[in-house]
Amino acid sequence: MIPFTLEAATTPADAIRSALLGGRYIAGGTTLVDLMHEEVERPEHLIDINALALTGIRADGDDLVIGALARMSDVAAHPDVQRLQPMIAESLIEGASPQLRNMASMGGNLLQRCRCPYFRMLDAACNKRDPGAGCAAVDGLNAGHAILGISDSCAATHPSDVAVAFIALDAMMTVLGPDGERSFAVEDLFLLPGTTPHLEHALRPGELITEIRVPGGPHARAARYLKVRDRQSYEFALVSAAAALHVESGVIRDVRIACGGVGTKPWRMRSCEAALIGIPPQREAFAAAAALSTEGARPLAHNAYKVALLPRTITRALEMAGELA
Repeated sequence: MIPFTLEAATTPADAIRSALLGGRYIAGGTTLVDLMHEEVERPEHLIDINALALTGIRADGDDLVIGALARMSDVAAHPDVQRLQPMIAESLIEGASPQLRNMASMGGNLLQRCRCPYFRMLDAACNKRDPGAGCAAVDGLNAGHAILGISDSCAATHPSDVAVAFIALDAMMTVLGPDGERSFAVEDLFLLPGTTPHLEHALRPGELITEIRVPGGPHARAARYLKVRDRQSYEFALVSAAAALHVESGVIRDVRIACGGVGTKPWRMRSCEAALIGIPPQREAFAAAAALSTEGARPLAHNAYKVALLPRTITRALEMAGELA
């Protein structure tokens, strides 16, 4: 590991000030420390933000408010999360291992780096790690890579499970920076790779995620997260789907669908949603809508199976949500 300095911030203002001087935030460290061991990440100065008062989890009416430093396991077990937004708890339990969930923060989970093996291989070309170097994955071993939103520069998927649930539920995030506080949709945090895959998120220099707000509604209690993977635990998604349904008088009034493991960022399936509004919640309708999910897909040499797996996963997630609606 390359030598670095460490300071403990006691206020958000102190943390932001140090970040503007080139420091990197660290909370649970479950991704960053791992990458530092492998020398993929080489920060010279770390800012420990664990003393900041950003660990709260609370209900605000039907909305759920989660502090950015709340640990994944605490959020998954919280009674307000399980009562108001059970799909968030489900997606968290499906992610990582129990040990990692006990350490990893919610903000850090959203900002975790990709799991492309070439990103971690210092002798392999990777535009995320070394802009302009090329992408070994596009013509390499790419069975786990994206089929949506890819470019010639990068095809890595975003690994977060809970980000998929947040995007399906129209969650908003608040950040604090040198210019004050601002809020925006979690969906807008993530950037497509294009020709600049090293630019992964929309945070401005020094900005610190402070909380995530998840709006409530009748759809939130009939929501499920389905993750398809090579093994049952501690594995990243081949394909995942978050589906939420509001059914009234026998027809679908509201539906939210987002998917993971298939896009270079968590992917909202709006065309599938539009196809389901106003019709009865039946398997045939779910399958017909899910077939729209692969529009624009660009499979690589080894991941074409995702084109077939994606609509099947969405269909099953909708069926699971429909059992609660």
